Amino acid sequence: MKRLLVAAGAAIVVWSVVRVEAIRLPDPAQDVHAAAGSGPQTAVLAGGCFWGVEAVYERVRGVTNVVSGFAGGSKATAHYEIVSSGLTGHAESVQITFDPSQITYGQLLKVFFAVAHDPTELNRQGPDDGTQYRSSIFFTSPDQQAVAEAYIRQLNAARVFKKPIATTVVPLSGFYPAEAYHQRFLDRNPTNPYIVYNDLPKLQHLKDECPDLIRK
Repeated sequence: MKRLLVAAGAAIVVWSVVRVEAIRLPDPAQDVHAAAGSGPQTAVLAGGCFWGVEAVYERVRGVTNVVSGFAGGSKATAHYEIVSSGLTGHAESVQITFDPSQITYGQLLKVFFAVAHDPTELNRQGPDDGTQYRSSIFFTSPDQQAVAEAYIRQLNAARVFKKPIATTVVPLSGFYPAEAYHQRFLDRNPTNPYIVYNDLPKLQHLKDECPDLIRK
């Protein structure tokens, strides 16, 4: 989520700006709708640094909990310093618990593609390079897989982005929460330079592009 240059034993942080452009997207033509009496559900999404993605979903209606963590690799290497090597197979991800009677899985994906990140970037996101910053949807059911794949086809066909969507849709094999200091990072560090330049604009995009999906 930030590049570190080490010189003379000291870490020098180099900040870059993620210029995420908000894009007005159509609603998913295919979606998963809540069955009567169904309880909370989860979605796991990866879209670059988990700080900003987590902050976006914490402000979405129907979302009851968001956890920053890792998906795509094994439990043994699901630690930030190891994942940062880019060699573990993990992606920085968020686990979203939501009430399907208030928001659908497809609507969560609309937020994901519209404001949470740039889905056309391959194995990077803004200033962050490596497969750990890839765009991925980790599905937990056949319904989630079908909705995700259909929405990507829909958006590509509509050419709402200048480049094809690079997001992969893969089964979730495990989600592992990140260290405590990563959780709710934006809310606890609103003046952090990385947050100011890269993540706060996403919250404004959420208000501008998906006002009906914001928690009241």
